[in-house]
Amino acid sequence: MSNHVDYAQARSYCLSLDDVVEDYPFGPEALVFKIGDERGKMFALLTQGELANISLKCDPDRAEMLREQYPAITAGYHLNKRHWNTIVLDGSVPDEECLALISHSYDLVRPKRRKAKA
Repeated sequence: MSNHVDYAQARSYCLSLDDVVEDYPFGPEALVFKIGDERGKMFALLTQGELANISLKCDPDRAEMLREQYPAITAGYHLNKRHWNTIVLDGSVPDEECLALISHSYDLVRPKRRKAKA
Protein backbone atom coordinates (compact mmCIF):
# COMPACT_ATOMS: atom_id res chain seq x y z
CA MET A 1 0.00 0.00 0.00
CA SER A 2 1.31 3.43 -0.88
CA ASN A 3 2.07 6.03 1.76
CA HIS A 4 -0.04 8.72 0.07
CA VAL A 5 -3.38 9.02 -1.70
CA ASP A 6 -2.99 7.16 -4.99
CA TYR A 7 -5.37 6.06 -7.76
CA ALA A 8 -6.84 3.15 -5.79
CA GLN A 9 -7.31 5.17 -2.61
CA ALA A 10 -8.85 8.13 -4.45
CA ARG A 11 -11.25 5.77 -6.26
CA SER A 12 -12.19 4.01 -3.04
CA TYR A 13 -12.83 7.30 -1.24
CA CYS A 14 -15.00 8.66 -4.08
CA LEU A 15 -17.07 5.46 -4.08
CA SER A 16 -17.49 5.65 -0.30
CA LEU A 17 -19.56 8.84 -0.62
CA ASP A 18 -23.36 8.59 -0.77
CA ASP A 19 -25.09 7.88 -4.09
CA VAL A 20 -21.91 7.86 -6.22
CA VAL A 21 -21.53 5.97 -9.49
CA GLU A 22 -18.50 5.60 -11.71
CA ASP A 23 -18.60 5.91 -15.47
CA TYR A 24 -16.25 6.15 -18.48
CA PRO A 25 -17.96 8.75 -20.72
CA PHE A 26 -14.61 10.01 -22.09
CA GLY A 27 -13.05 6.61 -22.78
CA PRO A 28 -11.21 3.98 -20.75
CA GLU A 29 -8.44 6.32 -19.51
CA ALA A 30 -10.70 8.68 -17.54
CA LEU A 31 -12.81 7.37 -14.68
CA VAL A 32 -15.62 9.80 -13.87
CA PHE A 33 -17.50 9.91 -10.58
CA LYS A 34 -21.05 11.25 -10.61
CA ILE A 35 -23.77 11.69 -8.04
CA GLY A 36 -27.00 9.79 -8.63
CA ASP A 37 -26.62 7.84 -11.84
CA GLU A 38 -24.75 8.03 -15.14
CA ARG A 39 -26.73 11.20 -15.96
CA GLY A 40 -25.77 12.78 -12.63
CA LYS A 41 -23.35 15.62 -12.14
CA MET A 42 -19.63 14.87 -12.27
CA PHE A 43 -17.60 15.77 -9.19
CA ALA A 44 -14.32 13.95 -9.91
CA LEU A 45 -12.33 12.72 -12.89
CA LEU A 46 -9.54 10.26 -12.10
CA THR A 47 -6.84 9.25 -14.58
CA GLN A 48 -4.00 6.81 -14.30
CA GLY A 49 -0.69 7.38 -16.02
CA GLU A 50 2.92 7.68 -14.96
CA LEU A 51 1.36 9.50 -12.01
CA ALA A 52 -2.36 9.37 -11.32
CA ASN A 53 -4.24 12.63 -11.12
CA ILE A 54 -7.70 13.69 -10.07
CA SER A 55 -9.68 16.69 -11.25
CA LEU A 56 -12.11 18.17 -8.75
CA LYS A 57 -14.61 20.99 -8.67
CA CYS A 58 -13.55 23.73 -6.27
CA ASP A 59 -14.68 27.10 -5.01
CA PRO A 60 -12.84 29.57 -7.32
CA ASP A 61 -11.14 31.52 -4.52
CA ARG A 62 -10.02 28.35 -2.77
CA ALA A 63 -8.88 26.92 -6.13
CA GLU A 64 -6.52 29.86 -6.69
CA MET A 65 -5.13 29.63 -3.16
CA LEU A 66 -4.46 25.89 -3.54
CA ARG A 67 -2.65 26.41 -6.86
CA GLU A 68 -0.36 28.92 -5.18
CA GLN A 69 0.24 26.64 -2.19
CA TYR A 70 0.90 23.32 -3.97
CA PRO A 71 2.83 22.88 -7.25
CA ALA A 72 0.94 19.56 -7.78
CA ILE A 73 -2.38 21.46 -8.01
CA THR A 74 -3.07 23.19 -11.31
CA ALA A 75 -6.05 24.58 -13.19
CA GLY A 76 -8.40 21.82 -14.31
CA TYR A 77 -7.10 19.93 -17.32
CA HIS A 78 -9.69 20.13 -20.14
CA LEU A 79 -12.21 21.61 -17.68
CA ASN A 80 -13.43 25.05 -16.62
CA LYS A 81 -10.21 26.41 -15.17
CA ARG A 82 -11.99 28.77 -12.79
CA HIS A 83 -14.03 26.01 -11.11
CA TRP A 84 -11.85 22.91 -11.44
CA ASN A 85 -8.39 21.89 -10.19
CA THR A 86 -6.27 18.93 -11.20
CA ILE A 87 -4.15 17.34 -8.48
CA VAL A 88 -1.18 15.14 -9.36
CA LEU A 89 -1.27 12.32 -6.80
CA ASP A 90 2.47 12.35 -6.15
CA GLY A 91 2.29 12.60 -2.37
CA SER A 92 3.18 16.30 -2.21
CA VAL A 93 -0.36 17.31 -1.24
CA PRO A 94 -1.16 15.95 2.24
CA ASP A 95 -3.61 13.03 2.34
CA GLU A 96 -6.05 14.96 4.53
CA GLU A 97 -6.07 17.83 2.01
CA CYS A 98 -6.65 15.46 -0.95
CA LEU A 99 -9.57 13.75 0.78
CA ALA A 100 -11.01 17.08 1.95
CA LEU A 101 -10.88 18.38 -1.64
CA ILE A 102 -12.73 15.29 -2.90
CA SER A 103 -15.40 15.91 -0.25
CA HIS A 104 -15.51 19.63 -1.13
CA SER A 105 -16.10 18.81 -4.81
CA TYR A 106 -18.79 16.29 -3.89
CA ASP A 107 -20.53 18.86 -1.67
CA LEU A 108 -20.45 21.51 -4.42
CA VAL A 109 -22.11 19.17 -6.92
CA ARG A 110 -24.50 17.27 -4.64
CA PRO A 111 -28.12 18.33 -5.13
CA LYS A 112 -29.29 20.55 -2.32
CA ARG A 113 -32.10 18.98 -0.37
CA ARG A 114 -35.09 21.18 0.27
CA LYS A 115 -35.96 21.63 3.89
CA ALA A 116 -39.30 20.17 4.82
CA LYS A 117 -41.83 22.72 6.00
CA ALA A 118 -42.60 22.35 9.68
